[in-house]
Amino acid sequence: MSEVSIETLMEDLRSVAADAEALLAATAGDVSDRAKNARQRATHSVENARARLSLFEADLQERAKAIADDATHYVRDNPWQSVGIAAAVGVFVGVLLGRR
Repeated sequence: MSEVSIETLMEDLRSVAADAEALLAATAGDVSDRAKNARQRATHSVENARARLSLFEADLQERAKAIADDATHYVRDNPWQSVGIAAAVGVFVGVLLGRR
């Protein structure tokens, strides 16, 4: 997944959690037992989702940093291969853009 799509996914999940919390607050006036139980379950689910989202985000950041570090080490150890790979990717992208 690209960094942009991951950030979009994370923002969408945050938005869903905020909307769920707003819905819970809006239905706070309903005092029936079913509504109370539903609010409690929804609150618990939102709290769990936020906790998992935070863990997922931290894990993704750690992985991205590790990948960036590996790439940096590779480039430092193999500068000419890196230049060749970058040139090949540039030519490939140029050919693709030239077709449009």
